Amino acid sequence: MCGRFVVARAGEELVSVLRADVIADDLPAPSFNIAPTDRAAIVLDSVKSEPPLRRVEAARWGLVPGWAKDLSIGARAFNARAEEVEQKPMFRNALVSRRAIVPCTGWYEWKTGPAGKVPHYLHAADDAPLFLAGLYEWWRDPGRANDDPARWVLSFTILTRSSVGALADIHDRMPLMVDADHADAWLDPSTENVGDVLDAAMDAAPSMVHTLDDRVIGSAVGNVRNNGPELIQPAPDAA
Repeated sequence: MCGRFVVARAGEELVSVLRADVIADDLPAPSFNIAPTDRAAIVLDSVKSEPPLRRVEAARWGLVPGWAKDLSIGARAFNARAEEVEQKPMFRNALVSRRAIVPCTGWYEWKTGPAGKVPHYLHAADDAPLFLAGLYEWWRDPGRANDDPARWVLSFTILTRSSVGALADIHDRMPLMVDADHADAWLDPSTENVGDVLDAAMDAAPSMVHTLDDRVIGSAVGNVRNNGPELIQPAPDAA
């Protein structure tokens, strides 16, 4: 967890309660099968403006730190364990001042049972957007010229924690969800005690699990080339 997620809305509708100041014009289209290295929308508070501007930007899923030699490192850094980010060199600098919210409609998880792995779709019971705690980084491509707009790559990772409640029966990890009340503190790059902000998000997560619905879906979601609203429909033979 979390290796696939859904963004069924786009633009301002997706992040309206987070009061974004700027929404990029190159956000990806809605997708029902976002996988690592795909692009998705993230919300961040710019550190280069005073007061910070809240921006919605398109970013590559899989964190690529500034010291990386190439993009390939991001393919295995699409998740970060919330319990370890303060100590991990890969994530600790981003935790200090480059925190993000990853808005989504839901995510997929596979439950292992006697019949093999069964895909589940987790989403808000009222289908409202979910906000996942994330980190972001900017990476400069050394192979591109200074005047090439594509020389900078924005990337992100999704934080996870141990699963609680009914989700623990599906998988041992779950994304760290952030509600609107905690989003401002999480995004604020000037927050001094990051540990307290992280702890608050961890403490709030269990209560948010009760707002989720779990749906058994078909196996088509396992192929990243499949993408459409049919992926989140209940499996015909689901109990």
